[in-house]
Amino acid sequence: MSDSSSPHLGSGVSRRKVLGAAALGAAALGGSLAGTAKAAATTSAASASVTERRARAVVVGTGFGGGVTALRLARAGVSTLVLERGLRWRTGPNATTFCRFANMDNRSAWLTDHAVVGGGTQTWEPYTGVLEPVVGKGMTAMVGAAVGGGSIMYHGMTLQPTKANFAKSIPVAAGLYDDLNQWAYPTVARMLGISTIPYDILASDAYKSSRLFQEVAPKAGLTPFKVPLPVDWSYVRGELTGQYEPTYTTSDIAFGVNNGGKHSIDVTYLAQAESTGLVEVAPLHVVRDLAMDANKRWVLSVDRIDTTGTVQEQIRITADAVFLNAGSPGTTRLLVKSRAKNLIPDLPDAIGTQWGNNGDRIWAWINPTAGDAGTTQGGPACVGGTDTTSSIPLTVIHAGSPIQQTGVTALTVVGFGIVEGAGTWAYDADTDDAVLTWPAEAEAELQAQIATRMQAIAAAGGGMMIDTNAQAPSTWHALGGVPMGDAVDLTGRVLGHKGLYVLDGARIPGSTGACNPSMTIAALAEHSMQTIVRQDVGRVF
Repeated sequence: MSDSSSPHLGSGVSRRKVLGAAALGAAALGGSLAGTAKAAATTSAASASVTERRARAVVVGTGFGGGVTALRLARAGVSTLVLERGLRWRTGPNATTFCRFANMDNRSAWLTDHAVVGGGTQTWEPYTGVLEPVVGKGMTAMVGAAVGGGSIMYHGMTLQPTKANFAKSIPVAAGLYDDLNQWAYPTVARMLGISTIPYDILASDAYKSSRLFQEVAPKAGLTPFKVPLPVDWSYVRGELTGQYEPTYTTSDIAFGVNNGGKHSIDVTYLAQAESTGLVEVAPLHVVRDLAMDANKRWVLSVDRIDTTGTVQEQIRITADAVFLNAGSPGTTRLLVKSRAKNLIPDLPDAIGTQWGNNGDRIWAWINPTAGDAGTTQGGPACVGGTDTTSSIPLTVIHAGSPIQQTGVTALTVVGFGIVEGAGTWAYDADTDDAVLTWPAEAEAELQAQIATRMQAIAAAGGGMMIDTNAQAPSTWHALGGVPMGDAVDLTGRVLGHKGLYVLDGARIPGSTGACNPSMTIAALAEHSMQTIVRQDVGRVF
């Protein structure tokens, strides 16, 4: 947006200050104005010897797919090893587990010496923090690193797409929707304990910005709704009464919720899985390669690291079954490497294709005039709006901003919608990694429609809208790379390879029906695991 297109900002409010507020507003969801340097390479302090381990089933990753997989394997009586590269982060009332935006430190970033969100200038010693930017050509994917995966630092939007929008996003799996709707989506909702923001909390001063969005949304052509969230609202009430230090009520939650009360995967699915005694969760275990041995068993090359990234032990794990749930970038990179290096023969050609960003776009709404947005903005992202007139299904959500600049009010508004999976991943031998390429034209029409809706919000509510992703496109909702139909079947089995499964967002091509992906990833994993337990356990592994 040029200066000439900006409305009058008032005396003493510079464009630089407005843009700074936009950056801070974007930081409410982790920030699109993020540092994009790659994570530092781990260094080796291990000897040449390799520890050998044997496992019946290995799950790689502990997010929405991995948590579901681990629990359902355990309930089926399968001894399971779960590998997670990140740390286990424990929270509770007034905990200081996660850093805050005002005092960001190395807990915020995965093995980098600087901030990767919010435009901060702090530097530090690299640490196994919670967020990593995976930098591609045309897009940066923000991914989590923690026991619980992305559920640790996501706002918690637990949205189920309509049947029509699901079919538009994932046509190959359209026939599964009735089953998902009947029992899989409800199972996830029950396991995560989702609910919408109670009236008394929404009516409090901390949530003025949410109420302002609700009031303006219909005037901008949106149908407002409350976002289902996996939150114990008693913790939020405790903050409002001064019992707990603010974290929900200031939206300072992008690195994790210090006060607890968030029903993330680590305290729901994984906790139940571990309680069976059949599941071992191994943090700080980084899977470097996946191969097939001469006996057609699966072999994982794993580094056990410390919190500086230094390798403490090299481990070779031989397994009867491997369930890849490392998130779309993690799972895709691993399989692209396996194919390029011929570690697994005859992997499908579709591996590395049909990747998408779920249509993510983060905007900053600067200085609305239609009402009082308050001095603090409560969270998580609890209100949104749908557009029933758009030719491409899209959703708009308001998320509170954790930091405000004096004289400038900045609200974060995020849009997402249906896009084709036009992104691809290619192996880079120099880095022994796969690199993403995302063509901007793949989402141009959707982003034009999201921009129209954002400008309608500003027209109805006053102020201005700034597209914080305009110069540095990023996504928190990476999807695809190992698509259903072409790389895996509808149950997540890698085509032509018994005992190898993909049950995370990597199998979803591009988007999840104008919703954030977490609920659909988990519901599809529930659906697939029901079939795998019935058909494969005791036969394939």
